[in-house]
Amino acid sequence: MPPAALPPLPSDHPPHAERLQGLAPIVAPGARLLVLGSFPSVASLAAQQYYAHPRNAFWPILSAIWGLEGADALQHRPYAERLPVVHARGLAIWDVYAGCERQGSLDSAIRAAEPNDLAALIRSVPTLVAIAHNGGESARHRQRTEALGLPVFKLPSTSPANASWPFARKLAAWRAVFEEAGLA
Repeated sequence: MPPAALPPLPSDHPPHAERLQGLAPIVAPGARLLVLGSFPSVASLAAQQYYAHPRNAFWPILSAIWGLEGADALQHRPYAERLPVVHARGLAIWDVYAGCERQGSLDSAIRAAEPNDLAALIRSVPTLVAIAHNGGESARHRQRTEALGLPVFKLPSTSPANASWPFARKLAAWRAVFEEAGLA
């Protein structure tokens, strides 16, 4: 008779998640608005690109705010061609976490998170006028970012997991913050 299979692990003991490292900030001199996500998705880490999942609304939202349509839309350009546009428009992109343990891409699976040095970035870019959190997990650090002395906004997540907000509603919220920071 074969040995009995081991019972599954209880749900409060998830399988070991690997230690992941985030991406470097996208920032250029003259940046005015810093958008902070939580931590790159599996697709973004694999591609080494911010917001690489094809259903993430980040790049389509930026394109709509900046009036970039058709072939000029950011989501239709190679990543290397998106970054000069981001720099020229005064946007900086980073995450609140430098590293973490996580299985999959959901923020709820983040464990043992290590924060990025946001204060050092803020000091290095004196032209920043505001910080915007992309989604709820990032916004959990709002108290920390408010202590940096800039206005802080919470934006609806551009993640495809945030299906409760239709694109038009996300776009309106993002546009308002970009206008406030002088990027629209």
